[in-house]
Amino acid sequence: MSTSFKPAWWLPSAHLQTLWNALCRRPPVLERRRERLWLADGDFLDLDWHGPHAAEAPLVLILHGLTGSSSSLYVLGLQQSLAAQGWASAALNWRGCSGEPNLLPRGYHSGVSEDLAAAIEHLRRQRPLAPLYAVGYSLGGNVLLKHLGETGTACGLRAAVAVSVPFRLDHCADRIGIGFSKVYQTHFMREMLAYVRDKQKRFKLDGQAERLTTLEQLGPLDGIRTFWDFDGRITAPLHGFADAEDYYRRASSRYYLGTITIPTLLIQSIDDPFVFRHSLPEASELAANTRLELHPRGGHVGFIEGSLVRPGYYLERRIPDWLAEQASGE
Repeated sequence: MSTSFKPAWWLPSAHLQTLWNALCRRPPVLERRRERLWLADGDFLDLDWHGPHAAEAPLVLILHGLTGSSSSLYVLGLQQSLAAQGWASAALNWRGCSGEPNLLPRGYHSGVSEDLAAAIEHLRRQRPLAPLYAVGYSLGGNVLLKHLGETGTACGLRAAVAVSVPFRLDHCADRIGIGFSKVYQTHFMREMLAYVRDKQKRFKLDGQAERLTTLEQLGPLDGIRTFWDFDGRITAPLHGFADAEDYYRRASSRYYLGTITIPTLLIQSIDDPFVFRHSLPEASELAANTRLELHPRGGHVGFIEGSLVRPGYYLERRIPDWLAEQASGE
């Protein structure tokens, strides 16, 4: 198994590594089955299944990043690679990310580990004989690590992988407002505000006056330009946090790393345009079974290798290999 990553020479910057998947990659075509998971509070999560139906086939829960979905190309690519080695996968859509607004005023955020716990419990009921693993990207990786640290040996998983994690949300809210990274901030703000406005329209059309009022009480959406703005005015009040600083402190995965008990692989790049170098955890903060694989280059959920004619995707090679290694050692 090779852990070496040689960045594509034709993507010489972190931003090109970051943007290639979303802007230039041809989407993998998969046959998937959608399942709706109803939550205890009356809302739902949608799961998109791919791979073998065998009851004992290893199963991987895949968690997308902010404003992504189960149709994000890095999710589709991983599902394709896992199926090639005989593994099943279920790609989770966080609340409101599967193509229709969710039913409650609340949504998803970087610390929503209760929704992840519900999904894990559901998959264990669905396929009790299948060894269960999880892979999270960016926001999804942060939620995954928080859940692992909160639950320890009761996490419900055999092993986990987290990629391009924003370990300190406050730091990342600052980092994405610097230089060219402001372009990403503008994109995220547009998508996140559209997420709220779509729910407002849905509640109005469905006559959900109380839920509509909850969103309207947040105040006008004008003037929200940064993560500090959005998380202070939208995320915090909708999800029980005092303010953005309280949310960032309670949801940042860096504070949960020491209590992780299962084998966990962290894949990061030093040049990630969303994450400061000093936001990454020190070796002393990691649990014994956690490995930090730190690359000089790779961007944010990039890690593109190969040639322009035949680009390669390191994450889709490395993650299935590492998971298979964990399975063989059990």
